[in-house]
Amino acid sequence: MEAYSLNRSVPLLAEADIVVIGGGPAGIAASIAAARCGKKVIVAEHSGQLGGMGTLANVSVFMPVGNVTGIYREIVEETLPESLPDSHDTSIAPQYNPFLLRHYFNEKLEKENVKVLFHTTFISAVKERDRVTAVIVHTREGLFALKAAVFIDGSGDGAVAIDAGADYTTGREEDGLTQPMTLMFMMQNTGKPVQRSLPEGCYTYSSVEELPQGRHLYWERNSDGTMLVNMTRVKGNGSKVEEVSFAEKESLRQALSVADYLQRNGFETYTLSHIPGQIGVRETNQIVGRYTLTEQDIVEGRRFADVVAQTNYEIDIHSPDGKRGTDERRVDGYDIPYRCMIPAKVEGLLVAGRSISATHVAMSSMRVQATCFALGQAAGIAASLSIDTHCPLPEVSMTELHRELGKQGVRLLKEDEPVASK
Repeated sequence: MEAYSLNRSVPLLAEADIVVIGGGPAGIAASIAAARCGKKVIVAEHSGQLGGMGTLANVSVFMPVGNVTGIYREIVEETLPESLPDSHDTSIAPQYNPFLLRHYFNEKLEKENVKVLFHTTFISAVKERDRVTAVIVHTREGLFALKAAVFIDGSGDGAVAIDAGADYTTGREEDGLTQPMTLMFMMQNTGKPVQRSLPEGCYTYSSVEELPQGRHLYWERNSDGTMLVNMTRVKGNGSKVEEVSFAEKESLRQALSVADYLQRNGFETYTLSHIPGQIGVRETNQIVGRYTLTEQDIVEGRRFADVVAQTNYEIDIHSPDGKRGTDERRVDGYDIPYRCMIPAKVEGLLVAGRSISATHVAMSSMRVQATCFALGQAAGIAASLSIDTHCPLPEVSMTELHRELGKQGVRLLKEDEPVASK
């Protein structure tokens, strides 16, 4: 491949204690947690809105986890109080309004004194030896640098860690294929038959078996007649430019075609009301960390001394080869250790969210929004403790981390089985 070199001086835009790359669930929780520890925090967000796939791609339902705690619980309490469970260990799966949640996040981070830079895209990491000391970002005004004591990669793709030299894996072990992408959309019950319109280039699905996922999957919100539809499927890796470019076009064809199918099969009064501006991405890259979460950890319900998040969301693998069908397996509950967020070869950086160190199967369970909020909160606190105690991120005291998590409303469930140390 022909290559070009770029050698430029980039001005420093801002300096903070902690810079978070990515304003999705992990980045949001990390920034709030760090700000509550008294740290100056900057979030660099590629798009024009916070919330990650939950707002950008209309994945507007919190999938059920068995530990509704910490900042995630706070978000539910403030935006969906009717869905808040009495106990922390009760699973919920509330649907939410992505437009209102987007506004809520803007207001929330402003109240927490977190500075958010929108339309700010990560370009490269600046290192001194193995330590990340700054990042180069692209803005509407050109290239700038952001400097910090600690960085948190909430990009969803492990972009900062990988650019800084961290090892990583992609997709399933045998062939590197990732879970397919999906464009979720909304339909609205008008109360009267609607006129269908299937544009040129779309598909006429005649049966459930012909649908991209081979199934019906939607959530109806009875309060306002809204229906959230999750029935498209496009094979590909969302971090690959050619593959995601194809997926954006193909998923739109499928969304329009699925809407037409539904209007012919029981939803004659529903009109297509919202298609988000980008496709939803389930899986791209996983860093290689100090520990890799495995399928065995999940199915055996393993406990860890350095636990920072817990979930019992099922193993949920949408077929990476793009075929119909989904591998769904019940999970009783397990710990995610802090070491999964620490890249093995990079200093001054934590990775939070779906791109932590995990196998393909393990990632399919830990990838949902509630768990990413939990991981982000732990990352923000750990980064703050590292600064306060002048110690490397891997050496952060678990006693202090757990104590501060507790102060911030996190309840880590304990079981009688012995805690695993490795």
